[in-house]
Amino acid sequence: MNAGPKTPSTARSLPIALLRARERVMGPIRVMLSDAGVTEQQWRVLRVLDENGPMDPTSIADQAVLLLPSLTRILQKLESKGLVTRIQSETDRRRQVVSVTPEGSALISANLEASIQIFDQLRMQMGEDRYDALLDLLSELNDLDI
Repeated sequence: MNAGPKTPSTARSLPIALLRARERVMGPIRVMLSDAGVTEQQWRVLRVLDENGPMDPTSIADQAVLLLPSLTRILQKLESKGLVTRIQSETDRRRQVVSVTPEGSALISANLEASIQIFDQLRMQMGEDRYDALLDLLSELNDLDI
């Protein structure tokens, strides 16, 4: 038996608990997105662009929690589907500016109600105060310098 520090049980492991919670939340979302013909990563990119307007890829990657090389592939796919456009920046020709197209906005609009219903159900099951507290705690965790 190891005499060193005791490893926490997987039932009380924060990384595992976060992964389990993510899978619980994303299950119904994945079904909705599959029906819409986009991946969860593509949906995040579309939502970020729809919420913030035209952006450069580095900012999109940061806001959508994606690695830049992955984002490059995602943008190619979204562009081929006609959901985003990419143009060179007018002020810096080395930079691209990505925008959601009317088709991309329509896809978001067509699926937003289903997404809201999924999260409303989760909020109802957890209770509004606990749901909001969970979001606050996750935000605090994200802001920690570890």
